[in-house]
Amino acid sequence: MRIIFMGTPHFAVASLDALISAGCNIVAVITAPDKPAGRGKKVSQSAVKEYAVANGLKVLQPEKLKNPEFLAELEALKADLQVVVAFRMLPEVVWNMPPKGTINLHASLLPQYRGAAPINWAIINGEKESGVTTFLLTHEIDTGHILFTEKVTLHGTETAGDLHDKLMNKGAGLLVKTVKGIESGRYSQHPQEHLIENIELKHAPKIFKEDCIIDFDKPAQQVCNFIRGLSPSPAAFTTIEGKTLKVFYATPEITDPGLDPGAFVTDNKTHLKFAATDGYVSVTDVQLEGKKRMGIEEFLRGNKF
Repeated sequence: MRIIFMGTPHFAVASLDALISAGCNIVAVITAPDKPAGRGKKVSQSAVKEYAVANGLKVLQPEKLKNPEFLAELEALKADLQVVVAFRMLPEVVWNMPPKGTINLHASLLPQYRGAAPINWAIINGEKESGVTTFLLTHEIDTGHILFTEKVTLHGTETAGDLHDKLMNKGAGLLVKTVKGIESGRYSQHPQEHLIENIELKHAPKIFKEDCIIDFDKPAQQVCNFIRGLSPSPAAFTTIEGKTLKVFYATPEITDPGLDPGAFVTDNKTHLKFAATDGYVSVTDVQLEGKKRMGIEEFLRGNKF
């Protein structure tokens, strides 16, 4: 099959690499345009573009997906199938173009956690399992017929970064399985409508900075889940003596804190604990504004409270 791959971040590179390694015929890669990044505003390429260029693949970087020139170039590639991993919403004229359709890899067990941040929300909500799903694109986001899924167990200690890496690799393998299934005709489609009866759907909306403020007026375990679910990015944060403190990891201590939620205690050597409703949130991996990220003991050597 002639395959077009669409993706942008590091998460998508593993899938593209797996398809190439499996001998799939990638006729073009579509990724985000180059953009200025960092303090020097140096133009940076997407992780997918860097991989594609290094492996001699044709790269297209349209500003607008409905641009007539881009659509003509896309059509000229005569793809049988399009594969999407962590890209952007596609207009129907694009996803409906190949005869075998367009498939997407999503980092959740659909129909749960439709949306932009499924990995973060699974950790925030304290899920016991997560996984990856391949499905056919259709009009509504993340609602198309499911093709294949693979589950992973969560242990309650993972950060969003840990789960990202695990699902990145699981997803790459599942995508190869899906493409080979489509190529051989050995696959089935499962409408999501049949799976959402009598269950509560959990969603995964995009997370903004204002969503990352730690609310200590909650149980300690819930607060720790929230912190892990935003670690390492975009990072949960609070304030300490008027300065912003990002928190990347914390553990719960269930006890009567005897303090108002958000108040903290420290020995200025080994621990910094914030009171929650049913105990403490002991932060172990932090970054004070203007400083580097560090473990709590190193942090307390340079900061006394």
